[in-house]
Amino acid sequence: MNLGLGEILLILLIVLVIFGGSKLPALGRGIGEAIRNFKKGLSGEDEKKK
Repeated sequence: MNLGLGEILLILLIVLVIFGGSKLPALGRGIGEAIRNFKKGLSGEDEKKK
């Protein structure tokens, strides 16, 4: 599945229309936090704290 520049821009435009410009930063933070938690779960970092 190769996405070109045109397809990526179309997806970003659709996301902008659906969520609006004011909600995009919060959406980005939420996605970033989810990715960080996923990586911590894979590395077993939570188990080391216990």
